[in-house]
Amino acid sequence: MFAAILVMALGAIVLGAALGFAAVRFKVEGDPLVEKIDAILPQTQCGQCGYPGCKPYAEAIAKGEADINQCPPGGEEGIRKLADLLGREFKPLSAEHGIEKPKSVAVIDENLCIGCTLCIQACPVDAIVGAAKQMHTVIAAQCTGCELCVPPCPVNCIHMQPLPETLDTWKWKYPVYQLQPVRTMIHHA
Repeated sequence: MFAAILVMALGAIVLGAALGFAAVRFKVEGDPLVEKIDAILPQTQCGQCGYPGCKPYAEAIAKGEADINQCPPGGEEGIRKLADLLGREFKPLSAEHGIEKPKSVAVIDENLCIGCTLCIQACPVDAIVGAAKQMHTVIAAQCTGCELCVPPCPVNCIHMQPLPETLDTWKWKYPVYQLQPVRTMIHHA
């Protein structure tokens, strides 16, 4: 009995050391610019920008393959932050990719839901739970508001509900201008 425990402990130590060595030896370095761009993007994973998620869009921006104004969920604020980070000129949101909307969350009308699971399959962040032929529901804290679950629903039981303004979601609605100090010159006569 003691020998078996000793062998298992020794095996765990050897495998742990091998995994630790492999993690250090074969570490994959990421592009820090891509990480900074990805941190600015809203992480909705909606694909409205023409890319399958925020990370691929960030990689395309870093390579110069995509423009900074293709993300409707990020809106003008996101475009401004990207322009500041990359030293590019601000551009308004590209109309071909959509319009900026208020942050919303999917809500399923449980009386109409037939349990087809098409919405579950469409959700990129697994915010919808349920089983086949059973009612589904949305985990509001996980929902990014991407609206990808709405089109596949055959009974139109999903609608988007705008989130109420709270201290966490409130945004200044007016343009922000950087103030420059005014220097007055006093002439002595």
